[in-house]
Amino acid sequence: MRVLLSLVLLLLAGPAWAQERAAPLVLAAASLQEALNEAADAWAGQGHPRPVLSFAASSALARQVAAGGRADLFASADTDWMDEVERRGRVVAGTRAVLARNRLVVVARPGTPGVSATRGDVLARRLGAAPLAMADPAAVPAGKYGEAALRTLRAWDAVSGRIVRAENVRAALALVERGAAPYGIVYATDARASTAVRIAGVFPAGSHPAIIYPVARLTDGPAPREAEGFRRFLLSRAGQAILARRGFTPR
Repeated sequence: MRVLLSLVLLLLAGPAWAQERAAPLVLAAASLQEALNEAADAWAGQGHPRPVLSFAASSALARQVAAGGRADLFASADTDWMDEVERRGRVVAGTRAVLARNRLVVVARPGTPGVSATRGDVLARRLGAAPLAMADPAAVPAGKYGEAALRTLRAWDAVSGRIVRAENVRAALALVERGAAPYGIVYATDARASTAVRIAGVFPAGSHPAIIYPVARLTDGPAPREAEGFRRFLLSRAGQAILARRGFTPR
């Protein structure tokens, strides 16, 4: 009778237990790929289910969440899209935090001349009539930062007609890697992750808004306990060390 009762209790508790041990679904900016994959491996190495990671432009992920998509964590490449998700009531109160920071650079294939990303006139002349790869400035954070920097340096009008708009920052990087564009504007961490490009110029920090990556837990996530644990791991000394190794600056 005691064994039968134990089995009944186990069956009744099954769904809750499964939820606690389910792998959290993490929606993250494309530029976080290497860092979050390493962090997910480290978290799984501690005996937790490995988080399921989905990478895309922050704008696309935020719209997915706003449309009712279920996920546990959202890591955005800017504060604007996290603000939008929060306005929709999808952020769990008290869980939003700064995850990391980044820098904006110009990349090119080896052998392509460097550029001055501190003087707009020089930058515009160097780009000449060639295409410039960027994430879409209309929505994607990397593109928005890039447009802000070019406007600050008064180079936007000279280059805006030659911009090749990519769906996210990694797509912009790929255009340069394949030689489809001689130059591209990406994050410093993207350049670091590629063996096919080099940093050809670095934008001054004051030429664009600070590049801040917020992270937060989402309401109605299927694995809230594991998601909270992974969120805290990312913000811990160990998680921040992983981000630093991948080129992100301290939060």
